[in-house]
Amino acid sequence: MNRQTDFARTKILSILADGEFHSGEDLGQDVGLSRAAISKHIQWLATLGIDVFRVTGKGYKLASPIQFLDQDKILKQVASPDLVKLEVLNIIDSTNQYLKDKISELQNGHVCLAEAQTAGRGRHGRKWVSPYGASLYLSYFWRFEAGYQAITGLSLAVGVAITEALKSVGIDDIQLKWPNDLYSQNKKLAGVLVEVEGQMGAACDCVIGVGLNIDLSVQQNEIDQPWIDLSKIADRPIDRNLLAAKLIEHLVMAMKRFEQNGLSSFLEKWEALDLYWGKPVRLIMGNNTLEGIGKGISSDGGFLVEVDGNIQTYYGGEISVRAR
Repeated sequence: MNRQTDFARTKILSILADGEFHSGEDLGQDVGLSRAAISKHIQWLATLGIDVFRVTGKGYKLASPIQFLDQDKILKQVASPDLVKLEVLNIIDSTNQYLKDKISELQNGHVCLAEAQTAGRGRHGRKWVSPYGASLYLSYFWRFEAGYQAITGLSLAVGVAITEALKSVGIDDIQLKWPNDLYSQNKKLAGVLVEVEGQMGAACDCVIGVGLNIDLSVQQNEIDQPWIDLSKIADRPIDRNLLAAKLIEHLVMAMKRFEQNGLSSFLEKWEALDLYWGKPVRLIMGNNTLEGIGKGISSDGGFLVEVDGNIQTYYGGEISVRAR
């Protein structure tokens, strides 16, 4: 996409963001394009998951207004903005990949947000559906000088940090699913993807990706599991900039705490929010399946399962946990 095209599409979205009707003629005059060109741009915007209605005689209207991410507004609401290097991007392939591509230049606390991802990814390389302006897509960088042994259970600590950020804006109905998901009402709300680079015996660089559903269209056929977003949980509209600020703020605190104490200082809170504590679960490991009762997590982040009266510990990799 060239800069002129990106500018035109961003301008169209900024006009439609109020959720009101705007005619193709008015949009064309504001952007400096023909009505036909406006129509083509809006067709392309639909590929980003943006619901645009067209009504004869009225024009175009978004299904719901968009609140754009604003770097200045976010930083003004972060408790320690000096500890953060923030980039707010428009449309990119992946926020994690963006940071990984420049990892040698980064300092602790570098974070990027994007309005949309065209190649967002989750655990096991699965696609993370990332429609424009509908969620938070955030990646955060932290280097652990103590190396790989210092990051055991990091995704679990990040999960706790996200719940604390949500609680700070009045959202409490959250549970954690081992090893990297947040749930509400038994549906997936958010996911964490930690990608690590480095050599054994040396410092390791972590890029921590967070995808948090805020206001998704009901037409999300690409998501292959039950999902929920904050618009269905919260009792008031979500301020994306405030939520981004709180998420960054709690990630900063969590990384400092994790660097000093590891997973131990997060265990109690994680287990209090454990989606599967005391419940029948099924572990899927490739072609093998194991059934048991969830018993929390171990001190090194393993998933504890009681099978025939014995408690066994399982670790990440290709293991998936499901309700039985």
